[in-house]
Amino acid sequence: MINPEFLAQAATNALLQEVNLAPKPGLVDPISTGAHKDMTTDTFYKSIEALRPYLLAYAKAGSRHNGTSLDLFNELRTLGKQAEDAMMATTNHINTHKGANFSFALILGATAHTKGNIPEALHYCHLMTRHLIEVDFANLDQKEHLSYGEKLYIEHGITGIRGEAATGYPSLAKALDYYQSIEHLSKRHRDLLLLLYLMSFVEDGNIIHRGGIDAYKQVQKEAQQLFEEAQTLTEAQLTNRLEDYDNILIERNLSPGGSADLLSLTFFLEQIQKNG
Repeated sequence: MINPEFLAQAATNALLQEVNLAPKPGLVDPISTGAHKDMTTDTFYKSIEALRPYLLAYAKAGSRHNGTSLDLFNELRTLGKQAEDAMMATTNHINTHKGANFSFALILGATAHTKGNIPEALHYCHLMTRHLIEVDFANLDQKEHLSYGEKLYIEHGITGIRGEAATGYPSLAKALDYYQSIEHLSKRHRDLLLLLYLMSFVEDGNIIHRGGIDAYKQVQKEAQQLFEEAQTLTEAQLTNRLEDYDNILIERNLSPGGSADLLSLTFFLEQIQKNG
């Protein structure tokens, strides 16, 4: 049954599934801290635990909501800021799940509101956030301190996760379709392929922030090539390739955190689809 408790548990499971998957190039996992010198899997476990009550709060807000989409967005945004404060307090101000928290707030609220109907939930995310680019990026020329998301928008027109949300998470719908098309493979093999697939096309603000636009384009191109190769690789061969690529991204100090967020969100939506 799709109730707030089930949704919050599914979100927790998805976040754990993401952090426990290995090897993940440039990302924190049980065998490598990737391009992150300030965090380990334990940091992520603590962060997930801090977010748990808020994951339930997001779902409950969506479930009982009967106002406008903007009303729900404002309620979720308020809860989301509280969740971020709780996460930062737990991790000593290390940003483990800021992007994931933003998207899980929206998607949990929307999924609860639409009673587990995924296409309707993604469309409701669009309704809640279509104003975001216009409002969040307004008057940036008058701001003294810009976030890196704001800088990316000004310099390159990159909208990142705000743009993804405002268009109804098209990358997420695409990822879920792909993930379902490889159900015949083992769970870990599927999960690794899904990460690589996301890295091949996602507009990843984390990589751009760390390495700039050229580094982002290079990683995307390399992920596309590796994804093509992966179609004929065994799980063991793919693991070896990803371990090698992990070392390359660590050397470049690059981390595809945007792809990791969409990975956990895809894991979440698959659970909803199977239990809807």
